[in-house]
Amino acid sequence: MIAVLRNPSYAKLFSAQVIALLGTGLLTIALGLLAFDIAGGDAGAVLGVAMTIKMVAYVAVSPVTAALVARLPRKPVLVGADLIRAGVAASLPFVTETWQIYALIFLLQSASATFTPAFQAVIPSVLPDEGDYIRALSLSRLAYDLESLVSPILAAALLTVISFHNLFVGTAAGFLASAVLVIACRLPLIDAPSPTRFRERLTRGVRVFWRAGELRSLMGFNLAVAAAMAMVIVNTVVLVQGELNRPQLDVALLLGAYGGGSMLVALGMPKLLERLQDRRVMLVGSAALPVLLLIGAGVMIWLRGAPQWVALMIVWGLLGAAASTILTPSARLLRRNSTEQNRPAVFAAQFSLSHACFLIAYPLAGSLGAAIGLPAVSLVLAGLGLVGVATAVLAAPVRAR
Repeated sequence: MIAVLRNPSYAKLFSAQVIALLGTGLLTIALGLLAFDIAGGDAGAVLGVAMTIKMVAYVAVSPVTAALVARLPRKPVLVGADLIRAGVAASLPFVTETWQIYALIFLLQSASATFTPAFQAVIPSVLPDEGDYIRALSLSRLAYDLESLVSPILAAALLTVISFHNLFVGTAAGFLASAVLVIACRLPLIDAPSPTRFRERLTRGVRVFWRAGELRSLMGFNLAVAAAMAMVIVNTVVLVQGELNRPQLDVALLLGAYGGGSMLVALGMPKLLERLQDRRVMLVGSAALPVLLLIGAGVMIWLRGAPQWVALMIVWGLLGAAASTILTPSARLLRRNSTEQNRPAVFAAQFSLSHACFLIAYPLAGSLGAAIGLPAVSLVLAGLGLVGVATAVLAAPVRAR
């Protein structure tokens, strides 16, 4: 898998991604500490609003910025977004009011909504070989999973010697390093798309999605993943500490089981896709997600003690593995159904539409979890996942190669 890093341009881009991800992880932890420093007991509400702003920026801003920069060279777009993110991170230690947090988070996440799809769209041009591209997708998935494990450990180590305000400095340094690496890499020359009206550029990615059955099916896969991840991200801490009365360490262990399952599948994905059709793999994974949520509900209801904890670890690990069967190869569908000219718009549309699914699933998991209990909300999310699977199949039935 790491043989793909012999491509010097991709090696620099991958390094930029890893450094920026670590910076983002530090930012998430530092932001929570900043919110508590400013708002005290209302920190949870502040963070809830900040995360909602993040999702709204991802859904609404990505297509707009993709349309605005459609005819600009890729490298200045990526570097400019990194510089904006670095500037915002460097400004956060000086915040004294909650509204300032909200404004800066919107600006930072808008820059991320510009950078991420543009970055993802340039990789197929840097790695035209299909095998190399599959390996790059697996590496990218591993980077996301490892970041979720490494960032808290790194932050904890740093907080023993520095104040949390300095974590923002580390975040800014990460974004600056990412910008330097992007500048240093050589990107292929891609002809700009023909001049069109802004409205046409704004809707270009969604129109490609609507015309291509494979991309319409991807929306169903996105919904299935969002339903499962909402249960894991939103309710793991509630399940472990609120329902099971287990220590904080077990929250990390359960989330680690999810990440471990995801990483195992990402490692094996290049070999798997040599033998199986990508959408067949994605369909199996998406069908497994609601089943695993149903099993998880049963474990919460009928098991107790050590058997319950072991079963939850297994279920969370399998949820991570099943989600990775969708998240890792999904960019292949985007690449296959786009051209170099419309690819940034298509990736931006996927970024926006997939986060719209999270914007539905996350509040549902949180509000219903508090109202009807975790086993019941797991059943509701399983139903939402089944809707996603049905949408994926009806939009474009999976056929053998």
